Amino acid sequence: MYQEHIKIDWVTVAIWLAVVVLGWLTIYSATFNADHADVFAFKTLHGKQLLWIAISLFTAAVLLIIDPRIFSNAAYPIYAAVMVLLVLTLFLAVTVNGGKSWIEYKGFRFQPTEFGKLATALALAKCMSGVDVEWGQTRTKLTALTIIVLPAILVFLQHDTGSALVFAAFLLPLFREGLSGMVLIFGAALVALFVLALVVNRYILTAVLAAVALLYLFVWLNKRTSRDWWRTIGVLLLSVAFVFSVDFFYGKLEKHQRERVDVLLGKAEESYNMHQSKIAIGSGGFTGKGYLHGTLTKANFVPARDTDFIFCTVGEEFGWVGSSILVALYILLLVRLVSMAERQRSTFSRMYGYCVASVLFVHVFINIGMVIGLLPVIGIPLPFFSYGGSSMMAFTIMLFIFIRLDATKNQLY
Repeated sequence: MYQEHIKIDWVTVAIWLAVVVLGWLTIYSATFNADHADVFAFKTLHGKQLLWIAISLFTAAVLLIIDPRIFSNAAYPIYAAVMVLLVLTLFLAVTVNGGKSWIEYKGFRFQPTEFGKLATALALAKCMSGVDVEWGQTRTKLTALTIIVLPAILVFLQHDTGSALVFAAFLLPLFREGLSGMVLIFGAALVALFVLALVVNRYILTAVLAAVALLYLFVWLNKRTSRDWWRTIGVLLLSVAFVFSVDFFYGKLEKHQRERVDVLLGKAEESYNMHQSKIAIGSGGFTGKGYLHGTLTKANFVPARDTDFIFCTVGEEFGWVGSSILVALYILLLVRLVSMAERQRSTFSRMYGYCVASVLFVHVFINIGMVIGLLPVIGIPLPFFSYGGSSMMAFTIMLFIFIRLDATKNQLY
């Protein structure tokens, strides 16, 4: 392995810093109290977030100077350690908002789930960068899917369904490595069937599925073989079985989770959080009410205005313009990460870069989508922006590991 001059992508660092600073300013505004207006009041939420930002800056600086081979060599040990921590969380966690994903010690809270995404990204990149590894190999597929599914199950058992769903983001990088697009079509079909089964009579839906199967066999297929018949009948039977099992799986969801899905499908009134969030964003208009002048967020009408619903604070105070600038920063960051991933010589670096981009994309898409009412309410933070030390540290470490790998992008790991 040869050594090359380290070249940090400072543009990506600048985008990260811009989002972090804007996030802190928004947290300060969302929780503003004239009696505790001091920026360095570390007992306040904005003061605590400032500490986490400082720690993240230090961590980022350390990551930029250490040997990048450490990330590849330690990928599996880090993954194993975090999986053990997720198992321990099932027994040690305190209950917060119905979930048991937080470990608390003397007032300090830590959420291992956020670091589970980091560990999964490293392990998946290590798996796909092995010698003579090809996606077509059954062993490779099983290993990669196990790496993704294991933490998702452990997080789901902590009653944190939203975070568990985020692990599906790790399927996206696999398309770059050769995963068939049929998997995406299959997943979309399952989601469509699930939704239809909740709003359409099961027997009517079964009749429609049977009609589609017959059309496929007699109209769309030019040459029908016995294999085509049995394959189509098999898919039809599995689809019907899935349709009639939806009630069972739907019943396994928590009450508040079922209510969120019902709201999205128009079967129930929208939740207080979503209703107030949409009002706050709408009241901001084109340019917003101005910094520190968000009346709805200041009056506590919007719950979680500094965490999961922080985007509504941006919408109220900075309007469409400010919201668009924030979204543009995220899009610029994601585009840059994908571009950086494509220029990597090492499979490990490329795969890891796509993992980082995919997780950030899913977080941003779901968080903003739920705040504006396009998606069910799922409790996940807006990366680098929402209040929270665990998410700030985990996302920062994820990003700066990739920036460090990119700094020596011509090396193989």
